[in-house]
Amino acid sequence: MIDMQLVAVTITQALTEAYRAIDRIDARMLLQHVLNVDHAFLLTYPDQVLVPQQIEDFFRLVKRRINGIPVAYLTGERVFYDLTFKVTEAVLIPRPETELLVELALERIPVDQPLKVLDLGTGSGAIAITLAKHRPQAQVIAVDVSADALAVSRWNAKNLQVDNLSWVMGSWFDELSAQKFDLIVSNPPYVAENDPHLRQGDLRFEPQIALAAGSNGVACIRHIIEVAPKYLVDSGWLLLEHGYNQADECRQLLQNMDFSNICSYPDLAGIMRVSGGQMDAST
Repeated sequence: MIDMQLVAVTITQALTEAYRAIDRIDARMLLQHVLNVDHAFLLTYPDQVLVPQQIEDFFRLVKRRINGIPVAYLTGERVFYDLTFKVTEAVLIPRPETELLVELALERIPVDQPLKVLDLGTGSGAIAITLAKHRPQAQVIAVDVSADALAVSRWNAKNLQVDNLSWVMGSWFDELSAQKFDLIVSNPPYVAENDPHLRQGDLRFEPQIALAAGSNGVACIRHIIEVAPKYLVDSGWLLLEHGYNQADECRQLLQNMDFSNICSYPDLAGIMRVSGGQMDAST
């Protein structure tokens, strides 16, 4: 690492040194965080000299990234859809593929109607808050079993000035009484408990309760699909994010519960990532 006692260390020199140890995008994001600037600033002022405290802070973060700590936890934030969310180690880091779930949900929420929307396992609130922000007439309820996660979600809603959102602490539908919703969305845990990926990369540091679900990863998905009909209005929709190889099983589970218009949608990588169905008004 660069000797922090050096008189002059530029943006270019700091990044070049960091590139030797971590991914280039990670290094850039960490330096932007330390300097409180955007990428354009780094490109425009590559020869700007960093003060000693900035150098120290930057390479402290670089060392933590080398040890595997996710960039989002190091910076305390992650951009999702078109909003910036606070993230802590109490919540799953919002991922780009989950934006597909948001897009599909927004297609089913008219801009000018006060529909009721439920987000199960809200975590940071990325899904619920994005939906509430883009559909201010909707009434959104966000559920999570973790008090720490709900605290992060509440902070994000306040910071993003979203007020058509309320929270429930509980496991899935347990604390919802007899409410009915026009749309239920969820990005539930869907990784098998013995999946080796849970011990690799960023997943090592994320809350396992938000990742793993039973021996084959579909335990939570199955529970949501089986219980959701009790909480959906006639013709209401259920949309779920799932694993790369779970679309067929999700569609079968939806069919078993007499959903109609059952469908699966691919993410940008072409992987079937979201499945859902509509509550048949005749059931």
